[in-house]
Amino acid sequence: MWLNSLIDWADLVVAEGFIEPHFFAGFSGGRKSILPGIAYAETVLANHCSEFIANQYATTGNMVNNPINQDMIYASQKAGLKFILNVVLDSNKKIIGAFAGDPEKAHQVGCDFVKQLAQVKAVPAPIVITSNGGYPLDQNIYQAVKGMTAAEACVEQGGAIVIVASCIDRHGGDRFYEWFANATSPVHVMNKILAIPRNQTLPDQWQAQILSRVLQKCTVILVTDMCPPELIENMHMTHAYTLEEGIKKAELITSPNADITVIPDGVGVIIRQ
Repeated sequence: MWLNSLIDWADLVVAEGFIEPHFFAGFSGGRKSILPGIAYAETVLANHCSEFIANQYATTGNMVNNPINQDMIYASQKAGLKFILNVVLDSNKKIIGAFAGDPEKAHQVGCDFVKQLAQVKAVPAPIVITSNGGYPLDQNIYQAVKGMTAAEACVEQGGAIVIVASCIDRHGGDRFYEWFANATSPVHVMNKILAIPRNQTLPDQWQAQILSRVLQKCTVILVTDMCPPELIENMHMTHAYTLEEGIKKAELITSPNADITVIPDGVGVIIRQ
């Protein structure tokens, strides 16, 4: 565990931040101010290793038995984090709750508050339509993976996710893009990533691992008029310019009368099975 050396001479360590669902750490806030907040790259990469990402408990809204969360808590304890002030924001970025005190207890209360607001029961369907919450979270494909995970929890095997995201910044990272552009299939991507040891984790491999997992379950149709279609196709997804076009392509994969589940903001919701 490597942290910013300023932590060594601090008499008191406090942290501030906000709590929202996180697609593999369970929730943001609390212990995340230390790891990844002030951690060295080697420590962040090890925390995001393929072994942890593949764990069944490393999911949105869950911190119990979640190895990524457990690793983050260990780091915050060793760093001597004593006090947090975390807030919860609504869709207009207004504060609707504030939680302060013990790093673990106060954070848990804040997470429970978010869960009451954001958790819904899964509505399985062959087609799921979602978004990445709009600007700025939909600026690239890398970020859009977060929204896909909510849809992944609802879409039926062999179905289609239609995600609307501008992706004006395109893929969001060369390494992330190359995982798919240089692979024959999402399975190929997954097999290569799972073979990488924890302490040899590569930057952005976790996002590629999650996208690969989604693509092995269903077809992803990315709706955007701001990102080159060939780039999207190179990443083993399907492109559509409009939502209507995306739905038509999804119906070709499933059926013209297929049920559709709509998740307006895939980043802000916790899907309960």
